[in-house]
Amino acid sequence: MVHKVALLTAGGFAPCLSSAIGGLIEGYTEHAPEVEIIAYRNGYEGLLTGDFLEVTPAVRARASLLHEYGGSPIGNSRVKLTNAKDLVKRGLVEEGQDPLKVAADRLVADGVDVLHTIGGDDTNTTAADLAAYLATNDYGLTVVGLPKTIDNDVVPIRQSLGADTAAEMGARFAKNVMAEHNAGTRILLIHEVMGRNCGWLTAATARKYHEWVESVEWLPEIGLSQEAWDVHAVFVPEAEIDIAKEAERLLDVMDRVGCVNIFLSEGAGIADIIEEMEREGQEVARDAFGHIRLERINPGAWFGKQFAQMLHAQKVLVQKSGYYSRSAAANAFDRALIKSMTELAVDAALAGNPGVVGHDEENGDVLSVIAFDRIKGGKPFDLTEDWYVELLAKIGQPKPVAAAPAAH
Repeated sequence: MVHKVALLTAGGFAPCLSSAIGGLIEGYTEHAPEVEIIAYRNGYEGLLTGDFLEVTPAVRARASLLHEYGGSPIGNSRVKLTNAKDLVKRGLVEEGQDPLKVAADRLVADGVDVLHTIGGDDTNTTAADLAAYLATNDYGLTVVGLPKTIDNDVVPIRQSLGADTAAEMGARFAKNVMAEHNAGTRILLIHEVMGRNCGWLTAATARKYHEWVESVEWLPEIGLSQEAWDVHAVFVPEAEIDIAKEAERLLDVMDRVGCVNIFLSEGAGIADIIEEMEREGQEVARDAFGHIRLERINPGAWFGKQFAQMLHAQKVLVQKSGYYSRSAAANAFDRALIKSMTELAVDAALAGNPGVVGHDEENGDVLSVIAFDRIKGGKPFDLTEDWYVELLAKIGQPKPVAAAPAAH
């Protein structure tokens, strides 16, 4: 029988964390009000240190407020339970301790029967490590995860929580950024979108923005030009980028329209950037999970430099929508998805069924609890998606050719 559950959010933000916490609290309040709920602060960091908040009756009564906000009220961190060296360095475990055992023992000490993790592939693979440790060592605890990532790149889950909202927010951000095309002559605008290895968010953001461009009225007689506001190129990590050929195509756009608007995934062309950095003897920074610290590489500036001379741009403007997009409150689509997933997560937890909740692409897109050993990150964006091919055709960009695997 379940007496106490714990919640934690981890990894980078996505526009679903606060709402997912609210959904889980509402689910338990409705179906198992006797179950105690705590929330570990700052993800696995709080789990290791025993730092948690209690979900009081007052919080339960007003849990619906959490759907109105972005971010995570209980905090996030990037902690990998199998990276003992990093955890020792950060003072979260002592030398010689097994972080998985520290976490498991903490759950027992706190009287937790069920742990709900809300996070992306790193969070859920860490949850998988913890779940396996708990099972192997007969701790009798259940771990049930919810998939959040704005990249929408978790295998085998069709749609991650927060991804649709992030694309919508990125398109909204772009409306103001693209207005800068008349702030001078021959302006190159680069909208850099989050997406380390997966271009789904960049493509979806460009799609939503282009749909807005097509839905409103324009007045070209006074310079309010649809073509000048539209997307002119979309670059994602999965597609080969022939800069010389694209520059030839985009130079025509610049000459005719007076600007070029590019939607760029932060992971696009990263192999070329890393190669150049290493050739110049520069250090490539990585995080605790071994991922390249893209914010220190600045892909938008690199692409801006490559294209500026070829397009005879007089001004280059690089704008990043990542933090604006990922910290937004969930939209209607995501709130509906969150509700369906949190309801199943509560049912699974009460039944002692571990795994990650999601629509299983390998099983007819059925919403189910997917075994942890089937969860992994790095799902590539499908370049043959009809809506993406149609978008590229509308903006005059050639059909994409798959690129060689990018650096990680």
